Amino acid sequence: MSRPPSSPTPQGDRPLHPLPRGLVELYGLLAVLVVLVPEWMASGALLTLLGRQGAGALPAPTRAWRQLPELRLASMSLAELRLLACQLRLRGYAGQSREPLSGRLLQRIKRRKELW
Repeated sequence: MSRPPSSPTPQGDRPLHPLPRGLVELYGLLAVLVVLVPEWMASGALLTLLGRQGAGALPAPTRAWRQLPELRLASMSLAELRLLACQLRLRGYAGQSREPLSGRLLQRIKRRKELW
């Protein structure tokens, strides 16, 4: 009996040669330059555009937030909306979600011309 023809060795059997340490450090430096430096530049540009306020700073409530019913309703929690609906004697407010309840409250407030 003859032997089956030997196939070439698969690629997984070849020994791997480690990369030189200098090349690995160069790749690390390139990764920092490509990823982190643009991030720092973007955050610096945002801080400049926002006037150094910071990303999480919200403006203080103005007179409009206290007077416009749309803005007041938007700032209220669902429990506060339901309490207001009870005070304005709206029917069926307990089963409504936030959006329909806000719409009904806004209609009632505009109809009565109340700004609480």
